Amino acid sequence: MKQARVFNDDIFAGVLTEDENGYTFVYDADYLAGEKAEPISLTLPLTDKPYISNILHPFFDGLIPEGWLLDIAERNWKINNRDRMSLLLACCKDCIGAVSVQPF
Repeated sequence: MKQARVFNDDIFAGVLTEDENGYTFVYDADYLAGEKAEPISLTLPLTDKPYISNILHPFFDGLIPEGWLLDIAERNWKINNRDRMSLLLACCKDCIGAVSVQPF
């Protein structure tokens, strides 16, 4: 099982988990109750219910670099390009934009 902490503008927003059943994203209860709570994506509106998917949620998959930058990540960290969660954990600690993903 792999887990990641998801931050929105450096505020802990929720947890993304990969296990044998697929992927789950859950917003943190404190984040939902906060005044500055915003969805991390239009496809992941604020809710206390988990988002469950067989594939990595498209929003998170879109954070993973492409092209030559992906080639560098695969080569340097020896990560298979099909292991999307490992690529997300390795490459998305400091993304362009408000959202960042850090290993748990």
